Amino acid sequence: MESFFTDTLGFSSDIFSFLILPLLIFLARICDVSINTIRIIYMLGGRRYTSTLLGFFESFIWLMAISQIFKQLDNWVCYVAYPAGFASGIFVGMLIEERIAYGKVIVRIITRKEVVDLLQYLNHQHLRYTKVNAEGPDGNETLVFTVVERDRLEDLLQKLKELIPTAFYTVERVKAAAESGALPEERGGLRVFTWLRGVIRN
Repeated sequence: MESFFTDTLGFSSDIFSFLILPLLIFLARICDVSINTIRIIYMLGGRRYTSTLLGFFESFIWLMAISQIFKQLDNWVCYVAYPAGFASGIFVGMLIEERIAYGKVIVRIITRKEVVDLLQYLNHQHLRYTKVNAEGPDGNETLVFTVVERDRLEDLLQKLKELIPTAFYTVERVKAAAESGALPEERGGLRVFTWLRGVIRN
């Protein structure tokens, strides 16, 4: 690698050792840690083949980065670039995971207010729900349970705040949801990350 930058591209050895190589290690760590974050998400979601493939690329990139570290044991800049890339990779991986919004979540809504408008909204969005009449310390309450794709969660919560601002709700990730007609339909959009998620699933 060094000969490519020094002989082919004409960079000096010092520039390669103290600038280019640390930058490459930094970027490599961002890539492999980001892949690791996404791999764990897919692994917990039961996507065996996708997580296995991601694990291969994660290990390959890590191996390339650590091999360069061992070749430059006296280069303190590489020792800074390595953990800096690791930390940045965690942040980038979380951003990517949020954008992909893979998986489903269960939303539990508890309120003492009327939920007719909310149920109409869920029906209009083709979301299955369960309504339960319950009793709490302050009297009668209504519980509404529904399972939605994560990329639809924000719209649901925003609508909930409009219809029932005082409602208490919890959101919890679910590994799988299976029942005829129970899974929410995919939202028809051409967003890049929606397309990317579909490609990865296939």
